[in-house]
Amino acid sequence: MKPITWIVYLILLVVNLGSEATAADGPSGLDIENLPEWPAISQSNGGKLLFSDSPEMVNHDGILYQDKIAGSARLFFYHVNDTNDVKKMSVLLENRENKPAHVAVRQAVLGGPGYSWFEVGKETQRAYFAEKNTYTVNVPPGGTIPLSANIEKAIMMPNMLINGIYDFTVDGPITVKVIMLPVNENSITFSQRLAVLPADRWHLRGTFAGANRIVSPIEPYDPVHDGAIGLTLADNAIDSYLKGIDATDGSEVVNYGNYGVVYQVLLPSKKGGRISYYLAPMGGEFAGAIKINHPEVYWSPLPIPRDKLYFGDSKKKDFAFLGTFEGGDPLSLTFSPPGASNLPVRIIALPQ
Repeated sequence: MKPITWIVYLILLVVNLGSEATAADGPSGLDIENLPEWPAISQSNGGKLLFSDSPEMVNHDGILYQDKIAGSARLFFYHVNDTNDVKKMSVLLENRENKPAHVAVRQAVLGGPGYSWFEVGKETQRAYFAEKNTYTVNVPPGGTIPLSANIEKAIMMPNMLINGIYDFTVDGPITVKVIMLPVNENSITFSQRLAVLPADRWHLRGTFAGANRIVSPIEPYDPVHDGAIGLTLADNAIDSYLKGIDATDGSEVVNYGNYGVVYQVLLPSKKGGRISYYLAPMGGEFAGAIKINHPEVYWSPLPIPRDKLYFGDSKKKDFAFLGTFEGGDPLSLTFSPPGASNLPVRIIALPQ
């Protein structure tokens, strides 16, 4: 980075922190739960989501989830070693066709293993928004290749959580298989004698259409005439949960919380004033990250919350300041429900 760019960056950072100091108390005194809703249109932006979180507490070696897919997909897995032994996980790509399958991984993030589930979920989201890890995997006809060697290298002590998010595109049908196994076993050979473990009572696993979602307010925010308003995400009323199929047994399932879904939240506004934005946890304890897309923002992604591991004990007092911006500026947020956290959340806009 050139010196002049660093100077601009430091100036902008100071300005932003100054705005934070004056805006941090913005929503205090507001009835956050009953703010007027900012009407918006929510639509799918494509992609398949393979969600593996059941059983969350894994007490036997076995297959946690599997399905055959082709095209663009995201794998989100979240599991705890609930045995008394050291374990590892693996994600295998099985090509049962008579031609090679080429897998282009666009993003690869592995969180944990760790004992603090909030910390693992929060760091996984931050890394997903902050970094880009790309590579390719070529699976020969009739062959099986791990999606990532790093997954198998992560040793899971009892009660440790592991959380992974992998975005990829495959040019032919392959079977994706998420397994837990002993650390001294070869994942490819050992997987051949594993059975699918039954889902737990929450049944948070399945294949879902709509891994990516765009939320577009119908009208731009007017900082001159509009007061405080909220934009609700992942509540299953205003913003619906994904419905899909558990490919291991054919049952219909619901992704309660939309875990693994990546939101692009557009924030159009009119010129004429400055607007502060906040994130409020409405479902309870929350620890995650959010990416702010603005031409002058260099400090994104932001940990949510910044000053402690998690928040959400008080729906009326807990909120995270996201920044203050000029009305009319191009602005959007990239958000995804983090593992271990509770939903929904509200994005709050407040005129300054």
